[in-house]
Amino acid sequence: MTTHGTQVPVTLAIKARPPRARLRQSSLVWALTATHFVSRAGGVARAFLVLYLTQERGLSPTTAGAVVAAVGVGDIGSQLLGGWLGDRIGRRHTMLVGFLGTAVALVALGSAETMPAICAAAVGVGLMAELFRPVGSAAVADLPAQERVRAFGLLFWAANLGFTVSTVAAGVLVQQGYGILFWINAAASVLAALIVWRHVPETRPPMSKAARRALLPVLLRDPVMLAMAAIHVVYFTMFLQAFSTLPLVMAGDGHGPETFGAVLALNGIVIVVVQPIAVRLLDGRDTASVLAVSMLLAGIGGGLGAVVHSSAAHAASILVWTLGQVGVSVMFGATFAGLAPADLRGRYMGVASTTWSLGAVLGPLLGTALLDHAGRTALWAACSAIGFALFAAQRAVAPALRRRTSAPAYDAPSTDGAKDDPEQPTWVAGLTAEERRASTVGDRSRSTASHLTAASLKPRQPNHKS
Repeated sequence: MTTHGTQVPVTLAIKARPPRARLRQSSLVWALTATHFVSRAGGVARAFLVLYLTQERGLSPTTAGAVVAAVGVGDIGSQLLGGWLGDRIGRRHTMLVGFLGTAVALVALGSAETMPAICAAAVGVGLMAELFRPVGSAAVADLPAQERVRAFGLLFWAANLGFTVSTVAAGVLVQQGYGILFWINAAASVLAALIVWRHVPETRPPMSKAARRALLPVLLRDPVMLAMAAIHVVYFTMFLQAFSTLPLVMAGDGHGPETFGAVLALNGIVIVVVQPIAVRLLDGRDTASVLAVSMLLAGIGGGLGAVVHSSAAHAASILVWTLGQVGVSVMFGATFAGLAPADLRGRYMGVASTTWSLGAVLGPLLGTALLDHAGRTALWAACSAIGFALFAAQRAVAPALRRRTSAPAYDAPSTDGAKDDPEQPTWVAGLTAEERRASTVGDRSRSTASHLTAASLKPRQPNHKS
């Protein structure tokens, strides 16, 4: 404004997110982090499943492999089912179904004696155990965009810390027999369910039944999402050679399982130490650039396998792979969350999680076939070439990705006159009306303010006509 021709500085009255809203968001993230840690730390049964089936149940290696494959089939279905349920019955209820269902399926698997019962329980474990992954990601995606990278980083860090704990704990517990592994794993799932029940509120944005959309028509019209999903399937197929063909290559170099275990432990240790630092360094960086460089690093780390033979050299190559893995993991969840329409977040995150599951199936199949028919040099050269190809592909999709992830959530259908903002998650239900408005308007005002130009803030000149 002006007073007698004198310009007075104009400021934007932008409200910060109210303290109660920030506190609830922080509590949600830490509750999800605890859930991820408990479920992974208690996941002691799966690593010894093949040994349990062959030594305790007397199955042949081929039959035991088929049972493990049944768990994998359940995993793939679990990602898509979890996303669908998360959008239908809510994130919280889906997590409870998943964790409690996992506990029941694990007890059934540890008690089953006939082959049909073992296979049915194995599929049940796979189908239930990963339900929480897409809905946990969707719950984080329901948070404001600027908080997602940190939140997803915490979940990944907690999961890897839990995995490191489970590998050590399983080796100690198995000395008491295989049966205890299933009971400990089931108890951990029940504990995770209790954390969800007590501390995780529902975050799904309110949506009327009439406004709900099917996933497939939207997904098929979303080339950016399809391209990113395809890129990540290829990336995980390449990256997971570290857990499928690398132990075979190291055995060929004369290294025993204990050496591979030590090298693999290095991966977990580096993630636990580096991940929190990486989140702080990479938060706010260009997503496409971080993903491109990280995938290239993972490919280069794989390529080193063609020339390394000592245990120290293998550890160095794993270190390079791991740095690439950390970079991808920091951006993975937030990237797909930014692409997801509000009403399809659960299902979009389910598709994102499925890229890992598909890579876990394709990686061992393609990697071992290439190793058998062409040798280690061809295998690791292919990994390196894939890393460069992924770098190029990620750079090609970067402009479209930037446009999408920097824009507000798109294509969200109307809630048919619902009083609540369709983008407003239900975890704010306990806030006052003023806090709700501040929580929503604050985010939108910050977004709008960043696009205002100096001209738009120029004060109006006074009218001196008498």
